[in-house]
Amino acid sequence: MVEPVLPATARTLLARTARVQRDSRAPSLVAGVVRDGGLAWSAGRGDVAEPHTDVQYRLGSISKTVTAVVVMRLRDEGRLGLDDLLEQHVPGTPLGDRTVGQLLAHLAGATSESPGGWWERVPGGPLADLQLTGADVVLGAARRFHYSNLGFGLLGELVARHRGRSWEDAVRDEVLAPLGMTRTTPRPSGRAAQGSAVHPWADVVLPEPEHDAGVMAAAGQLWATLTDLAGFAAFLLGDTADVLAPATLEEMTVPAGVDASVPGWSAYGLGLQVLRVDGHTLLGHGGSMPGFLAGVFVDRAEQLGAVSLANTTSGLEPLLPGLLADVRSAEPRIVEPWTPSVPPVPLEVLGVWFWGPAPHVLRAQPGGLLHLGPLPGRAGRASRFAARDDGTWVGLDGYYAGETLRIAPDHLDLATFVFTRTPYDPGAPVPGGVDERGWQG
Repeated sequence: MVEPVLPATARTLLARTARVQRDSRAPSLVAGVVRDGGLAWSAGRGDVAEPHTDVQYRLGSISKTVTAVVVMRLRDEGRLGLDDLLEQHVPGTPLGDRTVGQLLAHLAGATSESPGGWWERVPGGPLADLQLTGADVVLGAARRFHYSNLGFGLLGELVARHRGRSWEDAVRDEVLAPLGMTRTTPRPSGRAAQGSAVHPWADVVLPEPEHDAGVMAAAGQLWATLTDLAGFAAFLLGDTADVLAPATLEEMTVPAGVDASVPGWSAYGLGLQVLRVDGHTLLGHGGSMPGFLAGVFVDRAEQLGAVSLANTTSGLEPLLPGLLADVRSAEPRIVEPWTPSVPPVPLEVLGVWFWGPAPHVLRAQPGGLLHLGPLPGRAGRASRFAARDDGTWVGLDGYYAGETLRIAPDHLDLATFVFTRTPYDPGAPVPGGVDERGWQG
């Protein structure tokens, strides 16, 4: 059951939302806070039909995350791999030598927009109509992050070819319907806001066009209500139902090409934006199309999300991080109590180990994990590890992500490094050996 925010918190949230709507001159703005699986607070400002939670707005690039979910479902079914070349699934494009994973993470070097007219304001057609050429490849593979709407148009085509039906039908049946997002559609349906551009120097508006984007629909076509977007936030917070395995969702949140231990950064995972704001990691996606701005971001550590929809082309001040900060401050989350648990390895394995002369600590963590890192206050590499069936451990994050940890009675073997119980223990298999003269004064 969703517990509403406290009245004082609701006033703070409303005050922030009202100020953003006024100062940004958005014709209408709806916003909400998500916890316990649904909207704990919401409000509509400006020219909003009631109920404000059931008015459709265009999601823009949040559609990319929905597309990515279906691609990851195909991966989990064994129909494709993230390292597969696009040519294996959508042959005949100039991006055929780029991988599915690179497209998901905007690392494929594809041009930001599709060729031809401004796809967000003119109707689109099938992939063949784009007539892609080598000019649509602007960077080498995996050279740098380069946001690409075209890349997600191609992923939508991949989904359609694997499912044997349209992208729209695939996302409806595999993501939207299972999550109860019945008011999320590829075109406006029922009560829907009019997309508007606001004049920069006067308080007048201009209606923006709406159309079917064709193959580019997967990059920004969907419309949704605040209630439905809140349901998607609950999904990102971990209520994945049967849509996606929790481990796969976790995989999507890992930043590509960014050191997540550095404060203050913005990155992209697999179809998800990853932001670091005031010491908190936020996951989700923003969206913009002519006439509309949208956002869904969650703080998984605090189990809190925020959503917003507005019918303005540009100029909306940041809102969601502030809403999350307001709730964290006014209603701090009460975490579960600590309870004892059986460690995943014998107690004698835990404790201090030395990488050369540098002391590290191997600790047990909740969920059957191990953590290896330097002593507090010392610099060094740190990672968490999960058990494999063969008795080894695999790195989950940090420097040793994907690397194998092997635990022996007298040493740890990790990516060719040997950790010993004493600095350079001569009795352990230290690479290169230990000088027989030992430590000298």
